[in-house]
Amino acid sequence: MTNEEKGMGKGLLYGILTGAAIGSIIALLYAPKSGKKLREDIKTKTQDLTEDAEKYILDVKKKASKIFSGVKKKSELLVTNTEENVGAILDESEKIMNDAKDKVENSVHTGKIVIEKENERFNSAVKAGIKAYKTEKDR
Repeated sequence: MTNEEKGMGKGLLYGILTGAAIGSIIALLYAPKSGKKLREDIKTKTQDLTEDAEKYILDVKKKASKIFSGVKKKSELLVTNTEENVGAILDESEKIMNDAKDKVENSVHTGKIVIEKENERFNSAVKAGIKAYKTEKDR
């Protein structure tokens, strides 16, 4: 509830109570009653209006409390869901990182094997070339 809505609600409440009080007093003043009876009626109406206002205020407080509780529960649920989602994202990120690490390690290992084989082929080719050179030279 915004401050503007609260202000409007209070203004409406005060307006209703003031109007009811003034209307009751005017009705009592124009009624043909004795002064003592009139004062008793005014006192009774004032008490009734005060009780009604207190009940209205209590109802508003109860409703506000329920709304606040609902908002609080929803925000707690949202925080919990967010924490769970962040945890899941972190877990997934860690899995992706581990998978990438494994792929890089496999690629490096495969690269080493290929380089070793090519190195052996190169050494064999160099040895064969040297041997062929010596054979040709000796002839």
